[in-house]
Amino acid sequence: MPIDNSVPSDKTLAAQAVAGRQSAFRELLSRYEKPVFALVYRMVRDRALAEDLAQETFIRAFNAIASYNHRYKFSSWIFKIANNLTIDYLRKKRLDTVSIHGSHHAVTKDEQARTSLELESPDERPDAYVENMELGSEIEAAIGRLRPEYKSVTLLRHVEGYSYKEIAEIMDLPLGTVKTYIHRARLELQETLAHLDPRS
Repeated sequence: MPIDNSVPSDKTLAAQAVAGRQSAFRELLSRYEKPVFALVYRMVRDRALAEDLAQETFIRAFNAIASYNHRYKFSSWIFKIANNLTIDYLRKKRLDTVSIHGSHHAVTKDEQARTSLELESPDERPDAYVENMELGSEIEAAIGRLRPEYKSVTLLRHVEGYSYKEIAEIMDLPLGTVKTYIHRARLELQETLAHLDPRS
């Protein structure tokens, strides 16, 4: 069977990019431009800023492509760069998070769908701390007050759907630390929302 028409894997493209083939990096950019933008956008809720941070992510990735470790997913590597860059920004300038129903800054329905927060998981019960979706605005505000690392693990877990192990790779943290961050983020959200009446 001919293999000339097969779609190259991310790892193959990364290897080609290291060898100096710019078309390979452009293909990786094409594959991950929207996912990276969406992740950053959910954290900073500003379109222009998200575009700037996403662009900076790919500039850093291009400059550091030789350091990519092929034992890991390319997606985890590029998300790690985006996550670190965004967390650094959030540490310097606190910003509230996007609405769980999608950012009101989103200019298209597609963009709003990409930036909505889905608090559902097949192996967890986020409703343990989110008792009623009518509390959407309060949940949004509560997530916005989380420290950047807690906000990041919450979005990576409940928006991007990454496993604990993948989040650990993206954030360059021990698996136990990721679990601790998610647990503490839930406790903080639960404490913040505990006094609220869903019918108020």
